[in-house]
Amino acid sequence: MDKRPIGIFDSGLGGLTCVREIMKIMPGEDVIYFGDTGRVPYGTRSREMIIKYVEQDIRFLESFDIKAIIIACGTASSAALPWIAEGKTAKIMGVVEPAAKMAVKATRNKKIGVLGTSATVKYGKYVENIKSLCPDAEIIQKACPMFVPIVENGYTESPVAEIIAKEYLSEVKAAGVDTLILGCTHYPLLRKVIGDIMGEGVTLIDSGAAAANCAHEFLKAEGLLKGEGEACEKGRYRYFVSDEVEDFSQLGGVFLERPIDESVQKIDIEKY
Repeated sequence: MDKRPIGIFDSGLGGLTCVREIMKIMPGEDVIYFGDTGRVPYGTRSREMIIKYVEQDIRFLESFDIKAIIIACGTASSAALPWIAEGKTAKIMGVVEPAAKMAVKATRNKKIGVLGTSATVKYGKYVENIKSLCPDAEIIQKACPMFVPIVENGYTESPVAEIIAKEYLSEVKAAGVDTLILGCTHYPLLRKVIGDIMGEGVTLIDSGAAAANCAHEFLKAEGLLKGEGEACEKGRYRYFVSDEVEDFSQLGGVFLERPIDESVQKIDIEKY
């Protein structure tokens, strides 16, 4: 048993979809979440800047003596994870490898689509991971830069979301993919719109949920879970942001599918 918390961070609120899954599959775990809302989005930044941000995010989370860190951000996982994982005190996991594994397992025709930020698509880590598992897979990537602001501003079920989604998904749908990775943790909030456009025959892979399941497998195998089963004490959750607290509390509940009753604290991430 290990009572230390799990640390999770994202450039904004998207990583809360990963927290939501952890609440379901590891209800006894304590979680510390950091949303870098003052510097969102990461998807338009240079690799050097993303690595700098990720290093600061990790240093902040490590100040809590955590047992594992989930980079619940497709951009950060793609651009920074290969360069920062070594030498850290806690196990560091991203969303790319778990989602790629889940997609390869789910596909029937070996045609897999990947939706992500411009940076995620540029660095091609989803393609790299999928190809390592299924060399003959056909992969269609699509950058969807408007999805994050649509989600962050609460327009997930608006006509605007549908119009933009149809534009982004036309090429992916025409390619005949049967599996589609939502390669940014914001995108599950657009699941209904995306699912309606792609049709029932396409399996949608939630990258945040895939990362949460991967973390569960790791912690269980290493004997690091705080506790499991109905008798375990409910986990505690702490939230930190680098910008306005109120905006995070209000919209964050949509991501979690439950109100954020816990306190949310603003921190100066530049100190880390």
